[in-house]
Amino acid sequence: MSDIIWPEGFVPGFTDNFCSNEVIVVGLSAKEIWPLLNTPAQCPTYYANSANPRFYDDKGPELTDGVRFYFETFGFPVESQCVECVAPVAGQPARLAWHGWAGEGETRLDVHHAWLIEDLSENRVRILTQESQKGNPAKELANTKPNPMINGHQEWLDDLVAAARKAK
Repeated sequence: MSDIIWPEGFVPGFTDNFCSNEVIVVGLSAKEIWPLLNTPAQCPTYYANSANPRFYDDKGPELTDGVRFYFETFGFPVESQCVECVAPVAGQPARLAWHGWAGEGETRLDVHHAWLIEDLSENRVRILTQESQKGNPAKELANTKPNPMINGHQEWLDDLVAAARKAK
């Protein structure tokens, strides 16, 4: 199976917080998942922890390499830039990643949030999402029990799968 590609400074184990969530489901494909994830305006329609997405510079509605966008999640107003956007094609996983940031100084949070969606044998799809975080808010999140990032991202995966099934 494929892996997330990590930029320098965000390699898991060397940051203040890291979470990883994955599902493998039957009856869906990467092409069915992709538009729900790659179109930020879709996220609030199925995931309650995502709000007010918008693009800058008259871009959108889909993510592309280098595009800047904004959304709110986990109580943070997140400025973001898409740093990896590879749509699914036969034999190759879809990849989506953004650098996100919120706050300044002691309250600054920097994240690399990555997604990998790949078709598997027997009509299955694997959806992996991982996030590596730096900053004091990341340290606080890492020490919170239960872990809000693990639980929130699992909800995102579950809701994404449910939305794709409903759209099918």
